[in-house]
Amino acid sequence: MANHVSSLKRARQTVRKTAVNRANKSRVRGSLRSLREAIQKGDVKAAQEQYKATASALDKSVQKGILHANTASRYKSRLNARVKALATQAA
Repeated sequence: MANHVSSLKRARQTVRKTAVNRANKSRVRGSLRSLREAIQKGDVKAAQEQYKATASALDKSVQKGILHANTASRYKSRLNARVKALATQAA
């Protein structure tokens, strides 16, 4: 356990920041899950709408330092390819 005043403060800050980071990461994972479920169901319109929300959540997570920019870009690229494939398959 921390003994110095500064280390006690850092411990408190870590607890708060961990909670915020966990909530943000959970939000991104939930958005990804919703998009994958929409793709799995084959609902093109829902998948396209959910992709917009997911891309936004990924971009926000990059700004907050939750994900690396390349990781978010990779997710968006792969998910967009799946949504486009679903749209062309349905058409």
